[in-house]
Amino acid sequence: MDIFEKLLKHMGPIGEHSNRAHGYFAFPKLEGEIGPRMNFRGNEKIVWSLNNYLGLANHPEVRATDAKAAADYGLASPMGARMMSGNTNYHEKLEKELSDYMGKEDTTLLNYGYQGIMSSIDAICNRRDVIVYDAECHASIIDGLRLHQGHRYVFKHNDIDDLEKQLKRAEELSKTNGGGILVITEGVFGMAGDQGKLKEIAALKDKYEFRFLVDDAHGFGTMGKTGAGTGEEQGVQDKIDLVFNTFAKSGASIGAFISGDKAIINYLRYNSRSQIFAKSIPLPLVIGHLKRVELMRKHPEMKAKLWENVNKLQKGLRDRGFDIGQTNSPVTPIYLQGDIPEATAMCLDLRENYNIFCSIVVYPVIPKGQIIYRLIPTAAHGDEDIELTLEAFTQTKAKLDKKEYKVAEIPMV
Repeated sequence: MDIFEKLLKHMGPIGEHSNRAHGYFAFPKLEGEIGPRMNFRGNEKIVWSLNNYLGLANHPEVRATDAKAAADYGLASPMGARMMSGNTNYHEKLEKELSDYMGKEDTTLLNYGYQGIMSSIDAICNRRDVIVYDAECHASIIDGLRLHQGHRYVFKHNDIDDLEKQLKRAEELSKTNGGGILVITEGVFGMAGDQGKLKEIAALKDKYEFRFLVDDAHGFGTMGKTGAGTGEEQGVQDKIDLVFNTFAKSGASIGAFISGDKAIINYLRYNSRSQIFAKSIPLPLVIGHLKRVELMRKHPEMKAKLWENVNKLQKGLRDRGFDIGQTNSPVTPIYLQGDIPEATAMCLDLRENYNIFCSIVVYPVIPKGQIIYRLIPTAAHGDEDIELTLEAFTQTKAKLDKKEYKVAEIPMV
């Protein structure tokens, strides 16, 4: 059998809709300046799909810094992996600034968040170790777990009783194997918007021997008094052994980092395969990251404005009877009932007739019969954006409830 034959016959649960979805529901093209209003297919839309939490993407100081760094150094510099020929004073300065911000001894930069968290898990754990993780951890963590050659136990989402049950199993196995235990969860879960129970998990360290890794991609810049993240928000930053963050959310850029005790970070620096065997982050990005961190720390009003918009949007949705779950972060899900054709017809209506662009999630990501719209408020959104969006969802939900979107198949676009 030709190995490609099965790929052509079975495109996958999402890919099977590609002939209808491509360019509209999947791989859409948003054009113009990054912000709360952008162009889609030639028309302006209010956009709720960008993780530009603090509005830094088009901040004048950020744009100026990015442009100057690109002019000064080009995108090629430095050449090579950091261990070999790609290290600079700027890379080390950024790591120092991030360590100070996170309240940790040391930090190492990661080229990408997805590959970075995978590689970190792979570097930390060997076949004797046991990993215990939240059931709703991000796909990048799940792929990191697939690299793990030892045992892993999953606990029900944010269920501390179940976590303790899995820790007992892990403790028994690790004693037999002569290994250790790593617990992994998220600071803010990117789909539902609820915070991980970091405080409760950290408290279990008094009872069980394990190390604690938190993926705080959505918490960095948005949570805590200074924006240091969900650990700061819950008062347990010092109890978290490793904090992973990305620049792709609040930083409005690309790249990531992981912070913790100096000895452990140095181990990761010398053992994370995705960094040892990959080109260093280009200098314009590193210098741009330094500016972003500076603005996050010096201008708390950006986070304050974000939360002002978050509270207006979430209160408005709740007041209008929408189910937005247990979110206690900027991530704002809207839970509805309907099949895939209904969901796509409603999304089409929102985009074409109400000029609202937001991400939609359907089966197989979530169970059949459910629809989730995920809205990402930013500091750049205005009151008019929020009011128009609330009214659009009120009107389209009424249509959904009346079965006006009931169609036989996904609409052609």
